[in-house]
Amino acid sequence: MTDDGPRGGGPLSGVLVADFSRILAGPYATMLLADMGADVVKVEGPKGDDTRTWMPPVRGEVSTYYLGINRGKRSIALDLRREEDAAVARELARRADVLIENFKPGGLAKYGLDYETVRSANPGIVYSSITGFGSGPGRDVPGYDLMVQAISGLMSLTGDPDGPPYRAGISVFDVMAGNHAVIGILAALRHRDATGEGQLVEVNLLSSALTGLVNHSSAYVAGGTVPYRMGNAHPSVFPYEPLPTADNDLIVTAANDGQFRRLCEVLGIPDVPDDPRFARNADRTANRDELYPILVERLRTRGAVEWFDLLVEAGVPCGPINTIDGGFAMAERFGLDPVVEVGEGERAVPTTRHPIRFSATPARYSLPPPELDEHGAELREWLSKPAEEGDRD
Repeated sequence: MTDDGPRGGGPLSGVLVADFSRILAGPYATMLLADMGADVVKVEGPKGDDTRTWMPPVRGEVSTYYLGINRGKRSIALDLRREEDAAVARELARRADVLIENFKPGGLAKYGLDYETVRSANPGIVYSSITGFGSGPGRDVPGYDLMVQAISGLMSLTGDPDGPPYRAGISVFDVMAGNHAVIGILAALRHRDATGEGQLVEVNLLSSALTGLVNHSSAYVAGGTVPYRMGNAHPSVFPYEPLPTADNDLIVTAANDGQFRRLCEVLGIPDVPDDPRFARNADRTANRDELYPILVERLRTRGAVEWFDLLVEAGVPCGPINTIDGGFAMAERFGLDPVVEVGEGERAVPTTRHPIRFSATPARYSLPPPELDEHGAELREWLSKPAEEGDRD
């Protein structure tokens, strides 16, 4: 659980990111950029990022929510209502390669930190703006993930068919929008490297949600069908859901004819795939009520973990339904080393490994999540001096 990459470098080494975002989508995006080598300066208000106070749970006296999305950054606290601090923020934006913010649309204009003003001083800036509902008619609607889960239709798909809608267990669209921001930033940096031209990269949670609904969005847009809640079942594939075993439920996802035949062979019912009711996926989906008890009768003869080992060995996708600790244990079992320790001594914090592996420029884990204004003095001093060679003009 230690850093296996260099203490410098990374594919984004030399990229300066001015991070004016807070809560989740933006900080998650900038943490990924920091892992890849970017120098991320986290600009916080005098009271700090809201997630510093989102507790429990805590590690010591620090919110684990904050710790989970802010490694690799330097923190400076600025009160943008004070001209002296706003000037520091503008100088940071002038030198930055990337600026990312999730203020209410237009909220940074009064401080001279909107895209047009920043671009006038720094034409090569890649300026990423994350909003809830875009910069048009939805600009005044606050953008919280739970709202977007409701408005997008995701909640209408989550839960038992006869029960109420449910939110997803995480802020799924904040994370998705953060990933989309990273994709947009990287694409814009490539364009800038080729042309010298920066640009505005806009991401909003609702658009991320609608593209993230994938097959359900397509069912409506291309097929005119409004999907509905099916619990854990899949509208187009069976079996593709939890099935009971002798102890716990097991996710079984036999999504094609070959996988289904191998499933039946392991279960000891090799003739079932030859039944015309179950021969093709469309048949199995149409006749799921008849197939379900046949599968469950066999699955109840062993426990979920035992079936998992047997079915995976046969090439049948499946998995036990774990709690979070079980998920990390499974990742350890598969050699994914899911936990890395960032920082040293009392500041050392275990965090979740960056999800991308690079063969030549591995992710780095050089700085623990910063204390509020931890690097304020050094950053103010640096920004007060004339830009050095290599700083963006």
